[in-house]
Amino acid sequence: MKTVVGISLGKGDQDFAFRTRFMGEAFDVRRIGTNGSLAQAVKLARHWERRADAIGLGVVKDSYTVGSRHFVEKDSVRLRSAVTLVPATTGGRLGDILQEWALRHVQGKLGGYFNNANVLFFSGRTHYKLAQAMAEFTPNLQFADALLQLGVPKMLTSLDMLELYASGAHYVLDWTPDALVGSAPVREWTRYVLRKAMRDATVVVAPVHELDRFGREELAGKIVVTSTVNDHRLARFKAKRVATVIDGAPLVQGHVLGPSLLDAMIVAATGKAPEDILEDDYLAIIGELGLEPRVLQPGGFRRVNRFAFVIHPLSQEYFKNVKPIELLSQVSPPILMDTVEKVMAYAPPFVYSKVTGIRSPTGVEAEGWLISVGGTPREIMGHSPEFTYRRLLDAARMARRLGAQIMGLGAFTKVVGDAGLTVARRAPLPITTGNSYSASGALWAAHDAVLKLGLVKKPRRGEKVALKAMVVGATGAIGSVCARLLAMVAEEVYLVSPETAKLLALKESIAKEAPDAKLVLSARADKDIAGMDMIVTATSGAGKKVLDITRVKPGCVITDVARPLDLPPEEVAKRPDVLVIESGEILLPGRVSMKNIGLPKNVAYACLAETIVLALEGRFENFTVGRSIEWEKVREIYRLGRKHGMKLAAISGVNGPFTDADIRRVRRLALAARARAAAEASPAGASEVPAKRGPPVSKGVAAGAARRRAAGPAAKAAPAKRPGARRGKAVVRSATPA
Repeated sequence: MKTVVGISLGKGDQDFAFRTRFMGEAFDVRRIGTNGSLAQAVKLARHWERRADAIGLGVVKDSYTVGSRHFVEKDSVRLRSAVTLVPATTGGRLGDILQEWALRHVQGKLGGYFNNANVLFFSGRTHYKLAQAMAEFTPNLQFADALLQLGVPKMLTSLDMLELYASGAHYVLDWTPDALVGSAPVREWTRYVLRKAMRDATVVVAPVHELDRFGREELAGKIVVTSTVNDHRLARFKAKRVATVIDGAPLVQGHVLGPSLLDAMIVAATGKAPEDILEDDYLAIIGELGLEPRVLQPGGFRRVNRFAFVIHPLSQEYFKNVKPIELLSQVSPPILMDTVEKVMAYAPPFVYSKVTGIRSPTGVEAEGWLISVGGTPREIMGHSPEFTYRRLLDAARMARRLGAQIMGLGAFTKVVGDAGLTVARRAPLPITTGNSYSASGALWAAHDAVLKLGLVKKPRRGEKVALKAMVVGATGAIGSVCARLLAMVAEEVYLVSPETAKLLALKESIAKEAPDAKLVLSARADKDIAGMDMIVTATSGAGKKVLDITRVKPGCVITDVARPLDLPPEEVAKRPDVLVIESGEILLPGRVSMKNIGLPKNVAYACLAETIVLALEGRFENFTVGRSIEWEKVREIYRLGRKHGMKLAAISGVNGPFTDADIRRVRRLALAARARAAAEASPAGASEVPAKRGPPVSKGVAAGAARRRAAGPAAKAAPAKRPGARRGKAVVRSATPA
């Protein structure tokens, strides 16, 4: 039987001993801790070298390479030189392999787990190979070497800085007085800086024993990359609410073996000197033994993915909520605010709000940042696309530094130029415009609005809705998607576009997917507009008048998914008996914490919701970019949204979300208008009531006519309420739905 001893500078209360078979040999294995005493470790090493076949030295690496320079640790050399009769190893090479493998194993298995993560290394020098691997997934690296070794209150923030520091640190350490570095003020300042860095980090890489002195404030929700985490330490991590522990050290006979002890067992089993064991030998042994990295989640499954979303002010009203401009906006004349609006278009992006508390039914969580750029729609559209691209790329770089794994574009930032293609090509992280979910959400809202109005027959399960629907701009990117969706739910769909050949091709394509769809083609919207129960406008008219709202049927639901809008507020105001929908807002799962964006709590615009859905799903890719929206992606994002608990929360118009009272008012006005139209069109009505508002022919007829017309004139005389500006309060919305 072979005897292998691991001598560790760690705590002695975690010692163990067991017997096992390993690589075909019987082993007596034991671990002995010295509670940080190097002298005791040297004494034990000399004692056990006469009794063991190999010794593992659980200390820092005896040597390591940073960049092009090779370094040797004096304490490790002293401990290793105490063992002369049997092989001794620190397991440095094996530890590097196991930890890097654990990192890559998690990144591959969980897909984008470390993308743009903020990673803090207690020591970049001893984890240099791991840092190189981590740099493949994120540029957000921090190293506390200078802080912990010299008391310098500054983190190294790149591999280049780490290599530069390592090349001269040993000279500084030689003449720096220990009394200065270890003094109470320096220790307190070092502890403060390190704790702040830990709170800001997503991932912490450190020896497991160095984390004992930190609590829940620093470690809650963190991913810890370390080694040799036993049940006792795992329980402590659970109490501190650590989210995930990634440990390359394997489990043998219920005991976690550190790299030094495992390497000593390999040395004893092979009969080779530690330096004679090659990387190929390690690969063969790891495969033969079936070793795997351990991914531990002390509090149960938890994964938090990160996103960013770009918003911008919709008008000068927004500046009243931005410090310190709010004070200026209260006392400044309009002409000065015009200047402020122009200046703010050049302002650098800033974080408007942190978003937390989003939790999918699958257990995955998402958190993110709303990043504001300063341009209003007037300023964005008044500059060249390249002007806006630069601001969005600045926002993307900020999002990457914050740790976001995907970024969405909101409001007018996604209609500028090529609608996100250029930004997606240049940005350092994936981009989506949210237009797929916007199209889906708008029609989702329109479908619900039609049913809430109650002016069409409610369908039975599996039946189509008995309505006539029209898509204006049906051959466009969003219009064609809307046409496909409506063909599945509406009895009759009118497709309108001046591009006649494309209309014919679109009809053929839809017929393959929905053979029973009744489709009518037209080059002009005004031809059939008066008979429509639902109209979708999805043109690229950029402000041109695409339909005459005064000719629309009372009670019609119009969904305006064009950006800029096809129907401006002044057009919508002409028809209080028509429901004009700008978007469908989405109810987010969980208990969301976010600054006001003009919507109720837990509610987000569909374009923002798309970014969140992709984050929850771990789909860190360019999803919806450009003006061409893929039908498959619209269906996919709807399916993913339902999977992650997204629900339709609100139906919004140009003035904000509609309440149930708003919808009831539109229904009442629509019924009154239809009653008037029916009375005027009937022969009896024409003979008995010669003029629309003229005197009645008889008292009885007049009473009946008055009852039928009661709602109409009154509603017509009273100005329509603005849903978004009830009770005299101005609505300030930071980002439009898309």
